[in-house]
Amino acid sequence: MANALAELSCVSVGRDGARATPQEIDAYMEQLPGWRIIEVHGVQRLRRDFKFDDLAAALAFTTAIGRLGEQEHHHPATVTGRNGVTVTIWTFVLRALHQNDFILAAKIDRLAARTTPDGSAGADHAPLAP
Repeated sequence: MANALAELSCVSVGRDGARATPQEIDAYMEQLPGWRIIEVHGVQRLRRDFKFDDLAAALAFTTAIGRLGEQEHHHPATVTGRNGVTVTIWTFVLRALHQNDFILAAKIDRLAARTTPDGSAGADHAPLAP
């Protein structure tokens, strides 16, 4: 089943943008298994860990996330390690969560589903965007 959030696009958000309400957050989180909400310095953020076979695969996934962030004009924080990538998303200008954060998380999940553990696109998967 396709995630409806992944079909949306991120929008420009200013300081007066609408923060996600607790009810919206609950509804969005139901669509994002594997993601969790953390709080850092009083700011809620989305976080998920992705595992890979090696550093090269993790780097390839990080690069794909970077391209996606550029396309959506919404940029996650990524930490790339030997066997994985940790992705953290929040809307910096709001110091809170916004619908954009959940959209980007869903799109990152879609990238992950198209990527094999070694970082390559599988035979039955579309290649990662350049």
